[in-house]
Formats: sequence, C-alpha cells, structure tokens
Amino acid sequence: MASLPAAAPLTEEEYLTLERQALDKSEYHDGQMFAMAGGSPNHSFIQGAVFALLFRQAPPGCRAFTADLRIHLEVAKTYSYADCGIVCGDLEFSSTEKDNLLNPLLIVEVLSPSSQDYDRGKKFELYRTIASFREYVVVHQDRWCIEHYSRQDDGSWLLREYSGDGASVPIARLGIHLPLAEVYAATV
Repeated sequence: MASLPAAAPLTEEEYLTLERQALDKSEYHDGQMFAMAGGSPNHSFIQGAVFALLFRQAPPGCRAFTADLRIHLEVAKTYSYADCGIVCGDLEFSSTEKDNLLNPLLIVEVLSPSSQDYDRGKKFELYRTIASFREYVVVHQDRWCIEHYSRQDDGSWLLREYSGDGASVPIARLGIHLPLAEVYAATV
C-alpha cells in the first residue's frame, strides 16, 4: 500500500471529496490517503469466484457486495475497500451519499504481496472496531489456502485454516461454504 504525498493531513471530508471524483480507489487512515494497487490476474479471478459463491449462497436478508463499496470504520476514522463481503439486515451508511457502508458482517480480503501484512495485521485490527463484523476470510493467491477468522460469543477470534483442493470453508453463521476447488478454479 503506497501513500499519496500530502502536505498536511486530510480531513475525512476532504478525503471523501477527492475519492468521489477519483478514477482510482484510495483508502484513508490517520489523515492520509493510500492508493490501492492494481490486482494480478489471480487476485481478480479469486475475488470474482468468492463473490459469486457469496452471492449465490447469501441467506435471506443478506447481500454480497464487491470492492466497489467503501466501508467506513467510524471508531478508527478509516475508510477502506474490502475485496468483497456480506452485509445482513438493513444497510447502514455514514453519509447521505450511501457510499460508506457501516455494517458488514463478513469481509473477504485476497492477499497480495504488497498488502498481505496490512490485511492480516493493522487492517484486520481496524475492521474489528466494526460492531457488526463477525467473519473475516483471508484468501492466499499464491497457494491454495484460506484463513477464516470467526468472532466468538466472548469477543475472541478463532482462526481456522483450510488448504488443498478437497477443502471447503464453512461459514456456519451464514450457512455458506467456500470450496477451495471453486475459489481457485480459474487461477493461472
């Protein structure tokens, strides 16, 4: 994740004004905009496959979303884009523009060499400030491996790791399964 040069920290309002006019996406944290790198073919294929699985399997009252929907982490004063995810119930937005989602339940990130440390570290830490957030799926693009973090009733997070073409990631809370053979079917 590369930082765009800035003479002074941006306010959230300044960021949103710039972002709504921009051709490329940037995330926002701590007064700084961070340009999002372009994805590899595998990143794109995996992201599309996971979204298709979520879209087909989302339970009633839930909807799958793509990386076009910005997530607002209010407590952390951060704006982020996930690769895809699921929101359940009424959509909650932080602005009248309805482009800053507040209440995702499941978030999916496909790891890239440039973002993997951030996605599994600070970004996951920031996501955990979202009250509705319960499921985090981290998909490796360089090998058949998916990490599934699930928030437990006591607030702790349980990690389960799945690998190999016969594996399938069960997301019991939503009744969803992500077969690795389908997630990685189009990779090169």
